[in-house]
This record gives sequence, structure tokens and C-alpha cells, in this order.
Amino acid sequence: MALDETTVRKMASLACLRVDDDELDGLAGELSNIIGWVELLSEVKTEGVEPMTSATETSTHMRKDEVTEDSLEDKVLLNAPDPAHGFYTVPKVLE
Repeated sequence: MALDETTVRKMASLACLRVDDDELDGLAGELSNIIGWVELLSEVKTEGVEPMTSATETSTHMRKDEVTEDSLEDKVLLNAPDPAHGFYTVPKVLE
């Protein structure tokens, strides 16, 4: 698929990119080459190939969701410069 300068100018506008007019011709050629490479992927035979989520076979080891300590609130709030009512307080940023 060959792109022309008008299409590249519109794509740049949609992407909020500023492209000089003298760069449009070269950019159109480069983008056309990239689209050509992507179109080659349609020729790959993928029947019977399972989708993969990783390059290696892995499995997630799940742990039981159980409470190990009663309350860490006091320990966590030791890091807070100005705790109030069991929460971190922060400066007001909006009026």
C-alpha cells in the first residue's frame, strides 16, 4: 500500500505531530515500507497455532488469600509526617 503526501499530512495531524512539507515525501515512503512489512504477516499460515501470552511456558502459582497479621496500620502510619484518624494527610491541591 503506497501512501501519498496528503495521507501522511492527515496522519500527522491526527497524531498531533508537526511535519515539515519537505519531509512528507520521505516519510510517505518510510511508512509505505512499514505497511508493506505488516502486510507480509497476512501470508503466514497460522491454522492450528495456539495463541501465546509469553515466549516461555509459565504458570502462576497461586497462594491462599489469608490474613497473616491483624493490623499493620500503626506500623504503616509511622512513615506518615502528619497522620490523622488512621490515614495519611496531604496538602490541599485544589481550591
